[in-house]
Amino acid sequence: MKRAALYSRRSVSGQNMPEGSAVVEASEMPRGQAFKVSRLRRRYERLGWLALGALLSLSMLLVYDYVQPARTELTQEQIDAAVLHTLATKELPARAARAAALIAPSIVRIRGDILEAKGTQVGDDDFGVGTGVVIKDDGTILTNLHVVASAPRLVVTFADGLESPAVIVSAQRDKDLAVLKPLNIPDDLQPATLGSSQNLSPGDDVVAVGFPFGLGASVSAGVISGLNRTFKPAEGPPLTGLIQFDAAANPGNSGGPLINMAGEVLGIVTAILNPTSVRTFIGIGFAITIESAGTALGMPPF
Repeated sequence: MKRAALYSRRSVSGQNMPEGSAVVEASEMPRGQAFKVSRLRRRYERLGWLALGALLSLSMLLVYDYVQPARTELTQEQIDAAVLHTLATKELPARAARAAALIAPSIVRIRGDILEAKGTQVGDDDFGVGTGVVIKDDGTILTNLHVVASAPRLVVTFADGLESPAVIVSAQRDKDLAVLKPLNIPDDLQPATLGSSQNLSPGDDVVAVGFPFGLGASVSAGVISGLNRTFKPAEGPPLTGLIQFDAAANPGNSGGPLINMAGEVLGIVTAILNPTSVRTFIGIGFAITIESAGTALGMPPF
């Protein structure tokens, strides 16, 4: 059987090849080898395009960075001038207003009611109106014992207007403190943020929030005017370790929170000092510290 020729004497590029010379044509290459050559060629072409794209991207970034204006650092004088300009041209809310807004959702109005034999309700003057502050998301309320002790029936009104009966679950007479639990609470009840009185100093800004004389929620601002004070109420033992403040407080503020400018509860407003027989504020109020309240009521320190 005649074997197929492996070599050709045909000319390459128009030239005659010497006899005995040969070129293997691509069509005569083994099929597997031709496929590998083609795949390598495509791979190198892709790598070339990727390299070209990366080079173009880098060039564009360099050009963009070059044409950007030079960044200048602001000096402290420029920063101060900008702050002063803002303060001079913008009306910012008062610090006391911001603090009061933070505590407002946690304030409750406490009313002590009694029903006469005929079923008519006696007015607020009989047992008064006081204030409380929600300290847990389950509705636990902290207030003064003297606000609730004599009332056979308690009703609390939350910031959203919801009213609910409440019961006393704990009390401490020597601290004039009581804990209430309402039967119903709002769905979105927000407890107060409890702070600390440990680092207070005379002159620190404070705000008192409550229901003086049964009026709507009222805000008064002042400063800490003294620390570790003692006050002897008309009934009960002396109260010690009190915060003295000059934010206006009147009957109805009792049980409400004394807060700092961050809206954190520092104490519970419990008494006012007036050497006359008139039960109105003349410049000195007292609050039980929030740490003392927690200890007295068997709660862990705040």
